[in-house]
Amino acid sequence: MQFKSFTVNPFQQNTYLAYQDGNAWLLDAGFYHQHEMNSLIQFLNEHQLELKAIFLTHAHLDHIFGLNALVELFHVPVFLHDEEILILENAHKQGAKYGIPMEAVHVAISSLEESDKFILDDFSCRTLFTPGHSPGHISFYFENEGILIAGDTLFAGSIGRTDLYRGDFAQLEKSIKEKLYTLPEETRVLSGHGPETSIGQEKHFNSYVRA
Repeated sequence: MQFKSFTVNPFQQNTYLAYQDGNAWLLDAGFYHQHEMNSLIQFLNEHQLELKAIFLTHAHLDHIFGLNALVELFHVPVFLHDEEILILENAHKQGAKYGIPMEAVHVAISSLEESDKFILDDFSCRTLFTPGHSPGHISFYFENEGILIAGDTLFAGSIGRTDLYRGDFAQLEKSIKEKLYTLPEETRVLSGHGPETSIGQEKHFNSYVRA
């Protein structure tokens, strides 16, 4: 499986596309401007990929800006942890607080839970329940590829903020130590914001959460 990153929207969020054998799966949906959406469409067309599903690490507005448009365009299922539904339903209100207009989300949601082996067609990974930044945050671990899609749980030299609705530092620290730092140190960490890092790098040098 290969991965393509798109850094998008006013929050410089990293949305990822996982793809293989002509199929593709989107991890988060942060596309805000039309030219950002066009870059995804162009990539899918150039690589002859069919988008099969959208998986959300969590439902903060910067990770779901493009959700309505993507579902309308591609008619794909959307997966999200149940604890994130209230945040998803109120994301447009959060946008108003930031002065960023967005419409209310109106797509059907399929429940996403923690699983040692989540499989959908040719897409398979471990889904890790990593709350703390948000109540139903999910991280995606691709063991064969040695890649973790960490969302806003763990960043290069930092961690997700915990001052938003139902954020909890103690819970986030527990998620990182028990779910992420137990992965192989060479695991590449692709975060929701900022550059790539590794489990080993953060385990030993992250000043917010040390192993």
